[in-house]
Amino acid sequence: MPPFKDEQIIVSPASPVFTFSGALILLKQIIAPGSETTVAQLGLPESFTPARLRVRSRMFPAEKEGEWEPYKIRRRNDKPEASAAEPQDGAPGSGENKTNGTEEDVVYEEDRVSEEGAVWPIQEGKIVDWSCFFALITHVYNALNPPFHTPILLIAQPVWTPKEHEKLTQFFFEKFKTPAFGLMDAALASSWAYGVHTSTVVDIGKDKVDVTAISEFIPHIQGRVTSLGGCGGEALTQALFAKLSSRSWSREMCEQLKKSPICEILPAGTPLPGTKDVGEEETITNLAAAASTGAPGSGPAAASTIGNVPRGPGADTEVGDDNNADEEGVLDVASIVTGGKMEEYLAKKEKEKQEKANAKKKGGAEAAAAANANKPVRLPNSKRAKATFLYEDHRLLDNLKNMNLGSEKLAEMQNQLDEGPQRHGESANGETTSAAEANGHVDANTNARSGPIRRELEVGTERFQAASSGVLEKIADAVHRTISSVDEVNKRSELWDSLIICGNGSRVRGFKEALLAAIQSKYLISPSSATMFTSEIPSNISTPTGTGANTPQPQLGPHGGAPSHVNPLLYAATTAQTQHLMPHNPTSHLPGLSHNAHSSHGQTPTSIKLVKPPEYFPEWKDVGFDESAFLGAQVAAKVIFVVDQGQSKGYMTRPDYNDQGPTGIHDYAL
Repeated sequence: MPPFKDEQIIVSPASPVFTFSGALILLKQIIAPGSETTVAQLGLPESFTPARLRVRSRMFPAEKEGEWEPYKIRRRNDKPEASAAEPQDGAPGSGENKTNGTEEDVVYEEDRVSEEGAVWPIQEGKIVDWSCFFALITHVYNALNPPFHTPILLIAQPVWTPKEHEKLTQFFFEKFKTPAFGLMDAALASSWAYGVHTSTVVDIGKDKVDVTAISEFIPHIQGRVTSLGGCGGEALTQALFAKLSSRSWSREMCEQLKKSPICEILPAGTPLPGTKDVGEEETITNLAAAASTGAPGSGPAAASTIGNVPRGPGADTEVGDDNNADEEGVLDVASIVTGGKMEEYLAKKEKEKQEKANAKKKGGAEAAAAANANKPVRLPNSKRAKATFLYEDHRLLDNLKNMNLGSEKLAEMQNQLDEGPQRHGESANGETTSAAEANGHVDANTNARSGPIRRELEVGTERFQAASSGVLEKIADAVHRTISSVDEVNKRSELWDSLIICGNGSRVRGFKEALLAAIQSKYLISPSSATMFTSEIPSNISTPTGTGANTPQPQLGPHGGAPSHVNPLLYAATTAQTQHLMPHNPTSHLPGLSHNAHSSHGQTPTSIKLVKPPEYFPEWKDVGFDESAFLGAQVAAKVIFVVDQGQSKGYMTRPDYNDQGPTGIHDYAL
């Protein structure tokens, strides 16, 4: 098989087939399966970009046992459920044998939103349902729609075993007839993306965390932490759910809250908004404001302490009904719909909307100017006691679809229930926009929005407590165990200085900074404590000079331990596991150096830092490098398929597979 050439890489994804200098271009696929989302791409663009194809990593059982569908199949009925024109029991056309063939009138549609009954084949990085997993990969392959057989690079999870690598190799070669196939470790791919040869990759997934130490582009298998449970993005969701379940919040609400900009993990020791340090007292200048809101005074300055303008009598305060959302919890609109109180709820919402519109007109420009004058400066999220976000209520949408309202009535109900901006084609600046522009979906017949129903939910300081279950501390311990297991002690300081935190589970605002702070607080020795080491050196040793001639050397005690004047615990911490660094030289004038040489405090780092993200991928700057494994796979595909052309055995070819079988993949995988 001839090697792949540079002109055989897709430059533009506008068409599935291209020609270059009269030659047919070979396409290349990259697939990265994940527990929550699988990303893939056909071809390598001139400038590497985020994955163009994103699918949920789940499938639905088909009607025939053993087969799978990518989306839930729902029975569709555009007519109301009950109709006087329908035949009654015993009338012609009813019963098992209907004369007009009503079964032919039943229409089924794909529901691309609902996940009821879905099967997730990847859990905690492990493939738990191979039939479903192969169906998912086949769906991804068909979605990419390659015009002919193409080489494939698959990003492998660290927890996959060699036997599973063989099983995957056999599937790709025999199912898709690929001319070349390669496996790349996800942690190694992240290292390639950041352009560093030595690093510690902390991959935060949905249900697990993987921590890998990489030295000179070689992952250390010994001591590697794979599939650490209870530390991924799901743990953050469950922590929010534990805080908000008493207010009738569902897990899905907490999941969307976690992904919203108002959810943030604050650094350790940061007080929550609305709380005061012990012993802190403030002078109350406005008794009414203090009684109604707890603010010490009135005006914008006092309002900033609680994040809202004080409510109640007095200057610079607002008057209105109290919001008891905290006590009442979240209104279950889905239960209202199924309980037959829909009309009553819609009438109430319409009345509230009309009252707000009338109040706005009645106030006029003067009221608006006064309100703006008294409005405090917008506070950052970390200093606001309460905030709101838009929740997409898929359960409510499911209930509406199951009611068989008909397409026009369904679209009308969705528009009435939606609380997000641009509800009726009106943009924020007053310009008219289409429903598709406003919400992403449009009904061909009614030109009405058919996307998810959005509801505005308010939440307090619970949104800052997603990591309150000890997630950061568990990950910090895993990082320490992984680096401490590296045999090359002189590499450990570099591993501590080259942390890469990636994975979609780390997308929560402030997560990476908080994790770094947690690692530093537990395992970092401050450089200022260096005086502690020199202060315990025996006084009979001279002070070091610039030439190094008088550098103090270890002085062994009578049993080869620490000198009598040195703290034995301090001595052990600074010389642990460094005895094998230098071979013993009998002629050396430095006695005992080979057994006690110190190198960068192997177990106790004096510096812990994150690797700076690369700056030469502009398309990745906007979205972040959480999916850095996919970027690294693009770089690797360019190198092994084009530049290297198979010289380093970065991929397995079809002739290699025919000769060696699936077990040969171990000689080719990165």
